[in-house]
Amino acid sequence: MLKDYQDAHGHEIYDYLNSRGGYEIVERDDGYVDSSGGAMDYLAEYKDWSLHQKKAIRYARGRVLDIGCGAGRVLLYLQQKGCDVMGIDISPLAIKVCKERGIQNVRVMSVTQVSSKQGVFDTIIMYGNNFGLFSSSKRARWLLKRFHKITLGEARIIAESNDPYQTNMPEHLQYHKLNRKRGRMGGQVRIRVRYKKYVTPWFDYLLVSKNEMTDILKGTGWRIKRHFPSTWASYIVVIGKE
Repeated sequence: MLKDYQDAHGHEIYDYLNSRGGYEIVERDDGYVDSSGGAMDYLAEYKDWSLHQKKAIRYARGRVLDIGCGAGRVLLYLQQKGCDVMGIDISPLAIKVCKERGIQNVRVMSVTQVSSKQGVFDTIIMYGNNFGLFSSSKRARWLLKRFHKITLGEARIIAESNDPYQTNMPEHLQYHKLNRKRGRMGGQVRIRVRYKKYVTPWFDYLLVSKNEMTDILKGTGWRIKRHFPSTWASYIVVIGKE
């Protein structure tokens, strides 16, 4: 789990909750840097969500696990709808924010620690491009097979990703080539997040096209059932059991 000096995202949303703060900076391992959309996106109410997020969340039901829950916007919405929700995040401050917002069943936990110890689920949520938390195609397949075992027969995964190839920026196109040269998927980015004096460790984050996601799902017991595009590169899929 993240140490306090590593918890850049947690400090950003905790500051925003307390009427302070600014923007986190995302640094890629080729030197490219960019700012995020800001903490307001992580605490947004349902009325302010993107249309594709509103459409896809209708498929959440039963006992729900939100992986990378952040400030708990999805958990709060589903909790108000009567779902039995559980959220996990590696950020201790993000979990503190969730609790302060009224969500009780949240834990500091990595996606790789999810197991039958947490029980079985009807829905797994991976909003905010959190399909990326799989990190690589190999780890994605391993975790998807594990998710298959801890979910009920009609379970679904509602996952958001960002198609990395919907860009004309030379910096991104060059990075795709660099990744392929070193045997990685084009959108397998290695990044770290900075906020004020806080810096996360470097980590892999997997951005995939819909076709790449389809290939990753092969042999895991899952397949894409529904697809919700957005007006930009982001999209959401509802993944069901085969």
